[in-house]
Amino acid sequence: MGKEKIFSEARRRAEDPELPLISVCVVTYNHRPYLSDCLDGILKQEGDFRLEILIHDDASEDGARELIEDYERRFPEIIKPILQTENQYSKGKTNITGIFNIPRARGEFLAVMDGDDYYCDTRKLEKQIRCFQRERELVFCFHSAKVLLPDGSFGNSALMRPYRGSRILSGAELVDRRGGAPFASFLFRREILETLPDYYFDCPVGDRPLEWIAASCGKSFYLDEPLSVYRFQHSGSWTREQGEGEREKKQRRYREAMEKSFLEFDRESGGRFHPEIERAIGRLRFLSDVNLRDFPEIYRRGNREFYRELSLRDRFFLQFERRLPGLYRAMQKRFGQGIG
Repeated sequence: MGKEKIFSEARRRAEDPELPLISVCVVTYNHRPYLSDCLDGILKQEGDFRLEILIHDDASEDGARELIEDYERRFPEIIKPILQTENQYSKGKTNITGIFNIPRARGEFLAVMDGDDYYCDTRKLEKQIRCFQRERELVFCFHSAKVLLPDGSFGNSALMRPYRGSRILSGAELVDRRGGAPFASFLFRREILETLPDYYFDCPVGDRPLEWIAASCGKSFYLDEPLSVYRFQHSGSWTREQGEGEREKKQRRYREAMEKSFLEFDRESGGRFHPEIERAIGRLRFLSDVNLRDFPEIYRRGNREFYRELSLRDRFFLQFERRLPGLYRAMQKRFGQGIG
C-alpha cells in the first residue's frame, strides 16, 4: 500500500475526528446463545481508538434479532445493525460481509467475524493496530485462536495456528498458507476492500478471498498469539453444518466451488501466484480426502507433501482409524471430540 494512500486516510480522519478508527463487521444467523460473548468481547476492547460494530443478522429465528436490538438501545453510537426479515444466504448471497457490511464501514481499519466467535483478549485490536504502525506497508494482520469444543473444553490449538512464531508474510506465502486462519482474527486496511472482485462474491466462503485480495495488495503480518476463540462443531457453526446431512456431497460441492474460485483468482491476478495456487488446490483436495477418510487418496504418493504438513497427532489418529476402525469408533464415542 502506497504512502500517499496512508496520508490520504490520515487527512480524512483529521477532518472528521468522530470517525471510528476500526469498523468491526459481524455476521450472524441463529447465534443467540453465543452472540453476547461476541459483542461483549468487542465492546471490552481497550485502546486509544473509536470503533463501530456493523452487525448483519440474516433473519435469525432464535431471538438473536431481539438481543441485537437490546445492544443497539444500550450502545446506539457503536452498534449499527442490519436486521433482515428474509434470509439472504438462501437467496444465493453467500458472502454477506462484503455485500452488506464492508460498503458501510467508515473506519481506517476493518475487522471481520462471525457471531459465534469472540475476542478473548481486551487488547486484541490494539495489538494488531500496533503491528500496522510498526510496518506501514502492511495491509492485513491476523493471529491464532483458541479452539472451543461443544463440551466447553479447549481442543487442539494447531487447528487455528498456521505458523509458529510471529512473522511478515509475502503475498505468495499468504496464498499458499498452511493450516487454519481464524476469521475473527482478520484486520485489514479498509481501502484495499473498497472494490471487491468477482471471485470474492463467487467463493463459497468469505475468508479466503479476503486473504487473496490482501496478497495482491501488499504485505501481511501473522501475530502468534491466541487473541480470539473459534467455536468448533457448535450448533449453528459452519463446521457443524458441513458435517451434518449429506456430508460427502457437501464436501465434494465445497471442494469444486473452492477450486473454481482459486482458478478465478489465478486469472484475475494474471498468473502472479500460479505455483502457489496450484499447491493450494492440491492441499484443498487432500484435506477434503482427509475429511472424507478416503485413505487410498490420503496415502497416495502424490500427497506426501501435504500429509507431512499434518500434525503428529492428526497423523497418529488417521493411522489408528485406518488400521483399527472399530476400536477407533468406540473410543471416539467414549471420548467425543477429544479423539481424532
